[in-house]
Amino acid sequence: MYGYDAVRPLLFQLPAETAHGTVHSLLKGVQGTPVEQLLRAQYRVDDSRLAVTAFGQSFPNPVGVAAGFDKNAQIPSVLASLGFGHVEIGGVTAEAQDGNPKPRMFRLREDEGIINRMGFNNHGADRIGARMAMQSLPDVPVGANIGKSKTTPLESAEEDYLYSYERVSAHADYFVVNVSSPNTPGLRELQNRENLERILTTLQDVGASPLLVKLSPDLPEPAIEDALDLVNELDLDGVIATNTTTERPDSLRSQYRDEEGGLSGRPIQSRATEMIRFTAERVDVPVIGVGGIFTAEDAYRNIRAGAHVVQLYTGLVYRGPSIARDINEGLLELLDRDGFEGIEDAIGADLN
Repeated sequence: MYGYDAVRPLLFQLPAETAHGTVHSLLKGVQGTPVEQLLRAQYRVDDSRLAVTAFGQSFPNPVGVAAGFDKNAQIPSVLASLGFGHVEIGGVTAEAQDGNPKPRMFRLREDEGIINRMGFNNHGADRIGARMAMQSLPDVPVGANIGKSKTTPLESAEEDYLYSYERVSAHADYFVVNVSSPNTPGLRELQNRENLERILTTLQDVGASPLLVKLSPDLPEPAIEDALDLVNELDLDGVIATNTTTERPDSLRSQYRDEEGGLSGRPIQSRATEMIRFTAERVDVPVIGVGGIFTAEDAYRNIRAGAHVVQLYTGLVYRGPSIARDINEGLLELLDRDGFEGIEDAIGADLN
């Protein structure tokens, strides 16, 4: 885990998914061992100025791991020991899924981005729920990101989401309805008002709380406004902005820029910040900001745009295990620079 700058070139010689699996296995191997405690001592930043309260949860710092990194809830504890203030597992689907054919993950090295078309590969809600029940979960909020099984018809989507929710409900601190991954055929159709309302009310009827929805950056503005109106009407607990994008900025230079799938990382940074601001201006609930976060300045920009907490994945791939510590230490400096007593004072500072 040490000297990531030296290790990264070796990892980057491997296919992207193979490298991810290697890192995941290493983290799994140290979880629950004395090494995890050493990581905790090195990477966690304990400072009350970083604390945030959102949708009834207490976050020791605003930097979390986005869904997709720990799909099967195998390493939440060690991720918290790397200094992250929350961990979102999943996406979890009712059925176990192999996902799309490989290769399905591509590094855009020159652009510090990733394109993936994983397709919700995961062990399934039964197995993931059982694993969460058996392990010692970390002392930071753990969210469960729930998606639709590929074989479930759209008209039965609410039953699919309900099944997954019921399997993980006793073990997660918040729940995310993911209707915005570009890698499951037809999934984004669930973002239209009628479909989304059916799913959300089904979960609310069984007491799902805190309940959030994760939206796509590719929705046209009227559709985003419609979805956010529904968030307000149903009194949801929060919004995650945003998922990956199928758009390809002209600035992309990597040989893999035309691969199909969702683009994440630095190329979507400005778009993500715009959507965070757009969302925060239209809802009265906390926003989790995701997209292109590599540095303290990136996280701070999104917090000032209205995000209560932020999440990253691609930044972890490119910057390594110290990223949460580096961001949190940098955030403290930025708070001092701008005269804020804590992160909560900076939330939405740039909104009109």
